[in-house]
Amino acid sequence: MPPDATSPDQAAPQGFELINVSKYFGDLVALRNVSLRVEPGESVFLYGANGAGKTTLLRIMAALSRASGGEVRFRGRKFEEHPSPAKSAIGFVSHATFLYGELTPRENLQFTGKLFGLAGLEEKIDRALDLFAVKHREHDLVRQLSRGLQQRVSLARAFLHDPQFVLLDEPFTGLDRASMDNLQAILQRLAEERKSLIFSAHDFERGAAIAQRLVALERGTVKYDGAVRQAPLEELGVRR
Repeated sequence: MPPDATSPDQAAPQGFELINVSKYFGDLVALRNVSLRVEPGESVFLYGANGAGKTTLLRIMAALSRASGGEVRFRGRKFEEHPSPAKSAIGFVSHATFLYGELTPRENLQFTGKLFGLAGLEEKIDRALDLFAVKHREHDLVRQLSRGLQQRVSLARAFLHDPQFVLLDEPFTGLDRASMDNLQAILQRLAEERKSLIFSAHDFERGAAIAQRLVALERGTVKYDGAVRQAPLEELGVRR
């Protein structure tokens, strides 16, 4: 959970804060009055049924969608007024990989690295490809890769610039068991590096093994926000 508000560290907020955020698509309510604060070093597991609002919430935090109401703050400043610092600090993976199929994995990462203006880009690309075990396919066209390999390239791209806030929407999609275990180990290390992780996953057991904090969504509202170990699993519809 977020640190005590009276802590000296709170004089200069360093995380994300959503204040009564709502999102509408016509008459459809995707999010309703969601308030959430995530500080450096926190790992937050978003859980809920399809359509609960998880993807919408992550897209708003990644600056890919604007809230219909409420306010998003990043390090104490309004997100929409100062988007650049937030975007440079975020690594995001969505349901779709958004990779360029006619480019190779290395070329995809080169394109992203140049957008971020990264120094030592080739070395950073090598590390990212090694981290997710795709360097052996770095010169193949992305469209020729399996869905699981494409997911690993997408993850490598998200981690390329060493983001402080990692936002992942169903990151285990398409991965084999070995790749899932590797990703889980990577995500579990983020808290030690004082990096924030907000992710969704259908596998409750795996998500609970990564994060200490659970945010359960239901029909666009927060049904539970607290420690995973104290969550009312039956009430949340979790079957173990």
